[in-house]
Amino acid sequence: MQNKIDFAKGGGLVPAIVQDATTLRVLMMGYMNEEAYKKTLLTKRVTFFSRSRQCLWTKGETSGNYLDLVSLKPDCDGDTLLVKAHPHGPACHTGTDTCWGERNEANPLLFLTELQDFIERRHEEMPEGSYTTSLFRDGLNRMAQKVGEEALEAVIEAVHGTDERLVYEGSDLFYHLIVLLTAKGLRIEDLAAELRERHAPGWKKH
Repeated sequence: MQNKIDFAKGGGLVPAIVQDATTLRVLMMGYMNEEAYKKTLLTKRVTFFSRSRQCLWTKGETSGNYLDLVSLKPDCDGDTLLVKAHPHGPACHTGTDTCWGERNEANPLLFLTELQDFIERRHEEMPEGSYTTSLFRDGLNRMAQKVGEEALEAVIEAVHGTDERLVYEGSDLFYHLIVLLTAKGLRIEDLAAELRERHAPGWKKH
């Protein structure tokens, strides 16, 4: 159950922390009153209350750098909001991606999760004409075979090929491994969790 927002605690305002829904970078912080909160939900564009101008303002209404709402939820005390959004351009009025001067770039490793989400949708929907669909239809043995083939090709490129070809074949290996994991009801995060456990002090091979 979602906590009720306590606008009264802050004199009618609550801090609203905006996070990029894709990169997970914190973009900015503003304040919302109840009216700004309701307008954000209604328009699906993040709206704040300006303390200096004492009025509502929709982020991007002047610059065009809107924040398209993905989700909005209060914290455990109901006095701070976490806003996930898709930004249209820089979030800061100075022109930087974030109000802390950071570049809003996704960690490439996050794409592996996005890729598995896509592959899982393929597994559920099984659309015609999809290579991923054909792998699922060919069965577990064929998927495992493809992982072996791609691993061998990556090894060959590592020993006799170029770095560019190694990255290419390694990418094929990752893709086919994620397909195999999906077929087994597993995720790439399960491998990451295993590696993290191995990295912990005192881990012993079992």
